[in-house]
Amino acid sequence: MKKLSASRLSLCSGLFVAAVLGFTASGFAKEEMKEIRSGEVWPDSEGKPVNAHGGGVLAHEGTYYWYGEIKQGKTYLPDCNKSWGGTRVDVTGVSCYASKDLLEWKNLGNVLPAVTDDPKHDLHIGMVLERPKVIYNAATKKFVLWFHADSMDYAAAKCGVAVSDKPEGPFTYLGSFRPNAGKWPANAKEEDKKDPKAPLVRDHDAGQMARDLTVFVDEDGKGYLFTASEDNATMHISELTDDYLGLTGKYARVFPGRMMEAPAVFKREGKYYIIASGCTAWAPNAARSAVADSIWGPWRELGNPCQGEKAETTFQSQGTYVLPYKEGFVFLADRWNKDDLPDSRYVWLPIGFQGDKPVLQWKDGWKPE
Repeated sequence: MKKLSASRLSLCSGLFVAAVLGFTASGFAKEEMKEIRSGEVWPDSEGKPVNAHGGGVLAHEGTYYWYGEIKQGKTYLPDCNKSWGGTRVDVTGVSCYASKDLLEWKNLGNVLPAVTDDPKHDLHIGMVLERPKVIYNAATKKFVLWFHADSMDYAAAKCGVAVSDKPEGPFTYLGSFRPNAGKWPANAKEEDKKDPKAPLVRDHDAGQMARDLTVFVDEDGKGYLFTASEDNATMHISELTDDYLGLTGKYARVFPGRMMEAPAVFKREGKYYIIASGCTAWAPNAARSAVADSIWGPWRELGNPCQGEKAETTFQSQGTYVLPYKEGFVFLADRWNKDDLPDSRYVWLPIGFQGDKPVLQWKDGWKPE
């Protein structure tokens, strides 16, 4: 038998140990997610932590595509955000992961990378890119990405839009804007239009503020944009154009003065639901839920959907999306770590119902089936 050299023996021994322990060539331990365990580090198919924060999931042709903010690098607190503790990391881009079962996620890469050489560009590393959501337009066969585009101090408060021919990208950036410039809400009262200091009136000509957002496509193919607007005090629901790349100018004000953000919208048995949060920066708070017979309202608040220990903090998380899955729905949330944003975790829970009220109960582990 041929004798191996010490170096080759060491290499073989290392490969054997790596195989036994499940390490990949990249050096990460390859672990399979056998069930959803909220609050833990979730490995992708290569064993690396899933990096898709504040995002949403698109179901398309039997595959689930998870898009989210890439959080990497140093967490720091800019002087302009010290009053509210607005820590951040530099923008890297939007990640995309693919799965058949919500358990094994393959990293498809950065589908909308940051810009490094133009400080004025919406995608520059010093700007804000949050809450990316992708919807599919069956008529144009395009995948449309909406996100909260902002300046570092959150004063710009705009929507960013990108488009792709494929769910895995790359996405082409089309630009940003403030919604509904020069338009009044369909349900605005005359007194709502008179106070020049009110955010609705102040922003009428330039366009309404848009911070935390989501997009929703109804069964008839109509698309809608939900935005935290008017200095986050009131939510706006805006109708998307037929190609989902813009807005028609039709919109409504809902939950006036309620300070709601992180909207997640879904439809069940002909009724529209929303789960959102209060506005407490990175700190978790009690979720809110509401129901309506029409997307335009009136919306009836149903209270906190969470039950049990830590219900008052949404199990230490903030919602970002509701995913229709098989016969039910999954609530997707982020457990933010304000001092180390890349170490923020995910909280995913199945949604139950008591009458028409959505209910969330903590589960240490559960399987999507």
